[in-house]
Amino acid sequence: MSTVTTPDGTVIFYKDWGPRDAQPIVFHHGWPLSSDDWDAQLLFFLSKGYRVIAHDRRGHGRSSQPSTGHDMDTYVADVNVLTDHLDLQGAVHVGHSTGGGEVARYVAQAKPGRVSKAVLVAAVPPVMVKKDSNPEGTPIEVFDGFRAALAANRAQFFIEVPTGPFYGFNRPGAQVSQGLIDHWWWQGMMGAANAHYECIKAFSETDFTEDLKKIDVPVLVMHGTDDQIVPYADSGPKSAELLQNGTLKSYEGYPHGMLSTHPEVLNADILAFVES
Repeated sequence: MSTVTTPDGTVIFYKDWGPRDAQPIVFHHGWPLSSDDWDAQLLFFLSKGYRVIAHDRRGHGRSSQPSTGHDMDTYVADVNVLTDHLDLQGAVHVGHSTGGGEVARYVAQAKPGRVSKAVLVAAVPPVMVKKDSNPEGTPIEVFDGFRAALAANRAQFFIEVPTGPFYGFNRPGAQVSQGLIDHWWWQGMMGAANAHYECIKAFSETDFTEDLKKIDVPVLVMHGTDDQIVPYADSGPKSAELLQNGTLKSYEGYPHGMLSTHPEVLNADILAFVES
């Protein structure tokens, strides 16, 4: 397995496929998943001649399960270790959900030349939780409920999320994929309960407003209007407005997990942006 070790001894697993001299596209997964959630994107962009890279966040997938560091700043520090290790230049960084927050913070402080473009898909920025500066946000009680459900029976909770709101399978007429549900559960259960528990605070309470303002490379913001995890109105349009060079692309009726339910649409749109 390909791994890199961070200064605190955490071993980060990553995939690195394709020609080493091709433009790199780096994929950042959502909670509580792993790099395997990008299967449809990795294979697609690999077939187009790109170098594709995806890592398992600390405490997730095949990476180490440390007791500390389950916060956005440490996640980004880990990404810096990886991109320095691979010496990536002119990379496109694509982040889904929690991974979108990771991308926003990484790109905002990336070394010159490291990043050419970024894509935020159903991403958590600018900030999810409801507070005085974000009155349209999701109440903290919702995230408290996530923590309680995870602590009480993580295995059952990790069935209910993909069976219901994540892929929109709870909507009338939805075409349910048992394979996607099982794949989500399997990825989640590979990770550490403590990491997943603490990551809820990281993805829900971290404020990325200033990060978005600092980013000067082109950014494509993609968001489904029926996202039941990261509500559309409080995320996509707000992020695009804060970016210096942001473009919002909305997907009518698409769910949070639209990269998996509609990969043929999302992959083509990301490719067009990368090649533009």
